[in-house]
Amino acid sequence: MRAETANLVEELKQSVGLLRRHLDWDQANSRLRELNALSEDPTLWDDADRAQKLMRERTDLESRIDAILRFDRELADSIELIELGEAEGDESVIDEADAVIRGLRDEAARQQIETLLSGEADENDTYVDIHPGAGGTESQDWAEMLLRMYTRWAERRGYKVDLVDYQSGEGAGIKSATMQVKGKNAYGWLKTESGVHRLVRISPFDSAARRQTSFASIDVYPVIDDRIQIDIDESQVRVDTMRSGGAGGQHVNKTESAVRLTHLPTGIAVVSEGDRSQHKNRATAWNMLRAKLYERELKKREEAAAAEQAARTDIGWGHQIRSYVLQPYQMVKDLRTGVTSTSPGDVLDGALDPYMEAALAQRVYGGGPANVDDVD
Repeated sequence: MRAETANLVEELKQSVGLLRRHLDWDQANSRLRELNALSEDPTLWDDADRAQKLMRERTDLESRIDAILRFDRELADSIELIELGEAEGDESVIDEADAVIRGLRDEAARQQIETLLSGEADENDTYVDIHPGAGGTESQDWAEMLLRMYTRWAERRGYKVDLVDYQSGEGAGIKSATMQVKGKNAYGWLKTESGVHRLVRISPFDSAARRQTSFASIDVYPVIDDRIQIDIDESQVRVDTMRSGGAGGQHVNKTESAVRLTHLPTGIAVVSEGDRSQHKNRATAWNMLRAKLYERELKKREEAAAAEQAARTDIGWGHQIRSYVLQPYQMVKDLRTGVTSTSPGDVLDGALDPYMEAALAQRVYGGGPANVDDVD
C-alpha cells in the first residue's frame, strides 16, 4: 500500500475511533435496542410528547451508529480494492479507492466537529437577523450579499430557508432581513456567525470607482421547541400591525398583515411579514420573540452579553469578526480564529464550513486550527 494511502487509512481509523468513544459505542447500541423496543409498544403514543422525544432520540442515535458502521464497511471495501489493484497492477483501481478513503476521512472529521454541538438548542432551527451599518446604499448592498451568502450555505447543506422579514433598501440592498433556517443543527452551526462583518471593495455605486469599507451585523438565535420553556408576560409586550414592506406583489402594502412585537423591559423587537395572514405572522412573531429572549439568556450564561450588545449597537470598526477584502487584494479572514481564504467568491457563495468549524472548536477548546489558505 502506498505510504500516502496508509496515512489516509490511519487518519480515518483515528477519526472513527474518536467518534466511537464520544458516542460511547456499547452504551449507544444498548440504548438503541431499548428505544427500538419502546417504539413497538402500542401504548407509546398515549403520551404524544414523550413519544416524539423518544423517536427523535432514536432517529439521531440510529443515524450516528449507522454512519460509523458505514465508515467501517466502506473502508474495508476500499482496502480490499487497493489489494486487488496492487495484485493486478491497476493504478486506476487504487486511485479510485484512495479517493473514497479521502472522502470518508473528511466526512468523519466533519462529524467529529458536529459532536461539539452539544448545547441544549444546538440541534434546533434558527433565525438569522441581518442589519447594515452606517453608510447607506453601500452597507445595505453588503447586507443583501450576506443574506445571499447564508442562503447559499443553507442550500449546500440541504436546509430549508424561509424569509420572515425583508425591508428593501432605498437604492439597493436591504435595510434589514430575518431568515429562518430549518435543519438539524442549524443553530449550532450558525451561532458562530453572530457579530459584525466588514467588506472592502471598489464601490459599484461610486462613479469615481473609489475603494469603500462597509459593515453589517449578523444576529443568530434559535427557534424554541417544546423542550424549552420561555414564559412572557403579554402585558409587557407592545403589539403593532403595519403594511408589509416586502419586495412587491399584489398583497404587499394593501393590508396590515405585518406584525411587530416589542418586549418593553428589554427593548427587544421582532417583525414578521412573511405571510399574507396577520394571524400567522403574529404567531411567528411570538416564536421569534421567545427565541430572542432565550438567546439573551444563553449569552448571559456565557458572560458575553456586553460584547454582543456592543457589536449590535456599534456596527463598525473594532467590533468585526470577519473581513472580506475584494480590493486591492482578495482575502477573507476571520479575526477570531485566523482562518483565511484567498477565494472570497467561494466564501460569498456559501463556502463557510471552515470558518464555522474553527469558531466552534475555539468556543469549546479555547483555540482554533492554523490558517486555511483555500476554502473548497
